[in-house]
Amino acid sequence: MWLTTERLLLREFTAEDWPDVYAYRADPEVVRYLPFSPASVEEVQEHLARCIALARSHPRHVYELAVVVRDEGRVIGSCTLAVLDYEPRHAAFSYLFNRRYWGRGYATEAMQALFEYGFAMLGLHRIADTCDARNVASVRVMEKLGMRREAHYRETIWDGAAWHDEYGYAILAREWRALKAT
Repeated sequence: MWLTTERLLLREFTAEDWPDVYAYRADPEVVRYLPFSPASVEEVQEHLARCIALARSHPRHVYELAVVVRDEGRVIGSCTLAVLDYEPRHAAFSYLFNRRYWGRGYATEAMQALFEYGFAMLGLHRIADTCDARNVASVRVMEKLGMRREAHYRETIWDGAAWHDEYGYAILAREWRALKAT
């Protein structure tokens, strides 16, 4: 599977992508608001093996794609659409980017392409997920995607020292189509 945007290529991961993926998955600042710690080389390689296997599964439920800057040819992040087992017209999403590429609109651009694929090709009705309320950059990306905040979950994230809030964001297929029509 390949998706292209003005500046990006979204493609399946390969085992050879591990150094680029390790560069951001091992960065404590990149995973600061996520429920996992910085990854080791072995963990990155195992994760890529799972991504490659999931890409071959039928029916496919998880679309975790490498985000490549077309001019550079290197993996700068990942974006994921995970179709829910219990409701196949709903999906969760995520994205993770190398810190050197933050603030350039790449996350929004990649997720727009993946959302379009989800609604147009997979026939999704709803795409939704949550983020740590402290993660202002992710909140901004979701709002740029036209998503609405549906929930404010109080003290749902324990970081080992304190409880933190979480926001829930979602967008429906008809809302996505209306955004694209404007």
